[in-house]
Amino acid sequence: MKRRQFLRGAGAATVAAGTLAAAPAMAAPDFKWKMVTTWPKNFPGLGTGANQLADMINKMTNGRIQVKVYGAGELVGALEIFDAVSRGTAEMGHGAAYYWKGKSTAAQFFSAVPFGLTAQEMNAWLYHGGGMELWEEVYDKFGLIPGAAGNTGVQMGGWFNKEINSVEDLKGLKMRIPGLGGEVLKRAGGTPVLLPGGEIFSSLQSGTIDATEWVGPYNDMAFGLHRAAKYYYYPGWHEPGTTLECFINKEAFQALPEDLQIIVRNALRVANQDMLAEFMTKNNQALDQLVNKHGVELRNFPDDVMLKLRTISDEVVAEEAQKDEITKKVYDSFVQFRDQVQKWTAVSEQAYIHGRSLS
Repeated sequence: MKRRQFLRGAGAATVAAGTLAAAPAMAAPDFKWKMVTTWPKNFPGLGTGANQLADMINKMTNGRIQVKVYGAGELVGALEIFDAVSRGTAEMGHGAAYYWKGKSTAAQFFSAVPFGLTAQEMNAWLYHGGGMELWEEVYDKFGLIPGAAGNTGVQMGGWFNKEINSVEDLKGLKMRIPGLGGEVLKRAGGTPVLLPGGEIFSSLQSGTIDATEWVGPYNDMAFGLHRAAKYYYYPGWHEPGTTLECFINKEAFQALPEDLQIIVRNALRVANQDMLAEFMTKNNQALDQLVNKHGVELRNFPDDVMLKLRTISDEVVAEEAQKDEITKKVYDSFVQFRDQVQKWTAVSEQAYIHGRSLS
């Protein structure tokens, strides 16, 4: 497995020096890049994460690369960014790999699949378990270089206007839930509904849908979903550690000198970790407000419901893996890593958290 390069030499010394010396004035940019995103401009966490990544690259390169961010619809549509970067209309794209299932079934394994990897496990697979090499292989035919650029952590199960006390309660449930999670709900007897973010609140409030998933407390409270549903269920079995991505036009990246390539790769790593830390902090704060200020009823899915959803999820994901050779290759790596790492997770993070919660 090839090792990733990290900042070293004079660049690292400058960063380490911090405030010891004033930073030189930024030079005129050698490379002017456009970053297109799937997020509304300045959308909390996701859109602002793209902004922060662009700003980091601008500053770390001392202005030699200047990245300008475009929100969804400003330059191209939200779901047009993959093609835009592939053909060179923009140099960078910020989104989530499961949006490109239509381009490659394998892509969704690099964002989130039901009952997949947690954020920490996902980063381990990508950086040290062969995942990143597979991701690069999948995107190479599109002329793109992918990278992890954020993670939401475990998401919430969603907002419901009816209680879920058993598997029977899933039958007939109309829920906004896309992707593989939607297929799992369908096989459990529910009705998945596809809705853009802007229509979720009104559809939930009017009863057009019975439930919806979005992200987690941080983003859900900003959408006002607590005003449209009574019960807030956890955990987000369908998105246990969703990786956000930044992909780069391969020709544009290869045109950079080596030092700038290293800086861009490391900026993505920093952004990946920083977004996860932000979501952990903001979700904690928002959940406290939702429960203690707005009176939201927090509920966990019953064990029999989780077991049923997991069984169906395993079937759905395995079926996806049979669609083509590269997806099967990614699936085999993903599942092998998950089955191995969950043993360590059980005796480390999981055991510690259990012990910490004892009373």
